Amino acid sequence: MADFTMKTDADGVAIITWDVVGKSMNVLSLEGWDDLDTCVDAALADDSVKGVVITSGKDTFAGGMDLNIIAKMKAAAGDNPAKGLMDGLMKSHAILRKIERAGMDPKTNKGGKPIAAALPGTALGIGLEIPLACHRIFVADNPKAKIGLPEIMVGIFPGMGGTTRLVRKMGAMMASPLLLEGKMNDPKKAMQAGVVDEVVPAGELMAIAKAWVLSEPKIVKPWDEKGYKMPGGEPYHSAGFMTFVGASAMVNGKTQGVYPAAKALLSAVYEGAMVPFDTALKIEARWFTNVLMNPSSEAMIRSLFINKEALEKGANRPDVADQTVKKVGVLGAGMMGAGISLVSALAGIEVVLIDREQAAADKGRSYTADYMDKGIARKKASVEKKEKVLGMITATTDLEALKGCDLIVEAVFEDVGVKAEMTKKVEAIVGDDCIFATNTSTLPITELAKASVRADKFIGIHFFSPVDKMALVEIIKGAKTGDIAIAKSLDFVRQIRKTPIVVNDERFFYANRCILPYGKEGIRMVSEGVAPALVENAAKLMGFPVGTLQLTDDTTIALNASIARATKSAMGDAYPDAVTDDVLFFLEDQKRLGRKAGAGFYNYDEKGKRDGFWDGLAERYPRLETQPDLIDVQHRLMFAQVLEAVRALEEGVLMDIREGDVGAILGWGFAPWSGGPFSWLDILGAPYAAARCDELTKVHGARFECPALLREMADKGQSFYGRFGSGVDSKAA
Repeated sequence: MADFTMKTDADGVAIITWDVVGKSMNVLSLEGWDDLDTCVDAALADDSVKGVVITSGKDTFAGGMDLNIIAKMKAAAGDNPAKGLMDGLMKSHAILRKIERAGMDPKTNKGGKPIAAALPGTALGIGLEIPLACHRIFVADNPKAKIGLPEIMVGIFPGMGGTTRLVRKMGAMMASPLLLEGKMNDPKKAMQAGVVDEVVPAGELMAIAKAWVLSEPKIVKPWDEKGYKMPGGEPYHSAGFMTFVGASAMVNGKTQGVYPAAKALLSAVYEGAMVPFDTALKIEARWFTNVLMNPSSEAMIRSLFINKEALEKGANRPDVADQTVKKVGVLGAGMMGAGISLVSALAGIEVVLIDREQAAADKGRSYTADYMDKGIARKKASVEKKEKVLGMITATTDLEALKGCDLIVEAVFEDVGVKAEMTKKVEAIVGDDCIFATNTSTLPITELAKASVRADKFIGIHFFSPVDKMALVEIIKGAKTGDIAIAKSLDFVRQIRKTPIVVNDERFFYANRCILPYGKEGIRMVSEGVAPALVENAAKLMGFPVGTLQLTDDTTIALNASIARATKSAMGDAYPDAVTDDVLFFLEDQKRLGRKAGAGFYNYDEKGKRDGFWDGLAERYPRLETQPDLIDVQHRLMFAQVLEAVRALEEGVLMDIREGDVGAILGWGFAPWSGGPFSWLDILGAPYAAARCDELTKVHGARFECPALLREMADKGQSFYGRFGSGVDSKAA
């Protein structure tokens, strides 16, 4: 069945309906483009058709484009993928331009058939670009609907005319939040911003759209009329000039120059604003092709869209029955437990929040109350919603209240003995089918499971702080963890709208195993006399949200020193980080325990704002007269992490490179532009990466030794996604 179908009513209005079979939300495919083109041609050629309404057969309009279109366009062009992309884009522009011109005389702008877009709900990406080519956009009054162009979030920009049309409709200044930040609005806010034209009652959407089509409206777009002037001014206009100067500074300030899509978008807007509309579309297509040919964009699309979606849909879920969580018990009402309770209650799951003291349990529940109050203040929630969510949480000291829970999430103090005691107490109360999950960031799951009488129902669920803001959840399998426990954990993460990765048990699991070397390498460089500012800015210029020293201050010096002592105790003579520890223990002795203490690597003012680096660092660790090159500092920070990711794959801790890439970006902000550790290594190429390991090892030590897997791939000329793209375990490949 065609994705787009057309039916002409008795009143002469052709209704083109988008309804992709087997999809909960419409997505545009190459076949869909052809279907739409056929319908538009038929409507314009039929003299009995007075006008057209394009709508959806679903309660939403569209979620965007099937990004596999890009790969198909490249493949179709053989040895010249850029030509394939450019040709495909210009074909798409021609279809939308046909809608926009609607049969009007090219010289007089007379004639033509009005074409309206009637959006029953969410319209994103191409789902908004098609309506922008129509002559009027009507949206059903649905506050849950989202209207926007979020392409920038996955490393591309609106390249099907959305960039050019939105800027010409709103001006560069007003369009920038939607284009450069991917901001999405509900229908009423979209109308206030000037993105859509009318918000109407849902039951009257089609009637109002048809009435407008039959009213013989003026349909020529402003940019197709003589004398058109861009809102806010063109680049060579005094006002417009300042807009583009400010936009350029903003883009470079936020992206640090490592996200190609943002710069390409701004170039397309700037150049396109100085030429006629059809030429501007060609410029947009050229820059869009440039972005699509950039390996960064390909990696971001793969990790942040395709892989992330696959993991959220259960790509690695065991084949067992549905394990939807109905009642969860949360042990410990501290920051982690309070956050877990909040996201569970928001998902409609009954929560029993346990702590030793009733006051502590109540405080944990109040975290949800405070969260909802902030939502009410921003008009994102209601008093009724707050009461409903709070009603899902029972805060108590009584362990007997855990009866009936099908999942327990233990978030008590990070101590094996404390956790073992809680495990035994709770398992004596809950049913045999209840899954027991421990929220730990470092303690081995197999060791903790020894306290359980049902080790197959024992698993690790590592939440990242703050729980309500962090998208990743790391699920850790112990040696005896069974499929039901894995499936229950994955289904729970799906319910609370987070992205899961599943890893095998090993000290620090996956995320902390990789992020700790990042922090240590920065600290090690400070001890060597590398300027702290160079270390921090090198990280930010690679796209990390914070530098290594700021990260250490934020997570506290005390915690990092504690982890160092525990790791040293466990590893004995094999412990490699004595140099790093010297810095941490020095700061600890100086009572500089991090941001919360008001002193760490950085100085802080009374409001907790960073106020430069502490002078004592330079006194204890004198600066080198000749500082290292920026790229050397960056490579030390990057390879410290990615080599641990490769080792995790080698050792079977990580079972799927997709989880390795998605987990790195969502878990600790690993250079999103790169697509993650494995994507970054693929961008570099295994031969170069292996050679760089040898150079770093020679100068800086064994921690940079090339893993055997990477060496083998370098010798064979392989890439990670070429070898493991399907998620096959490295040991079985």
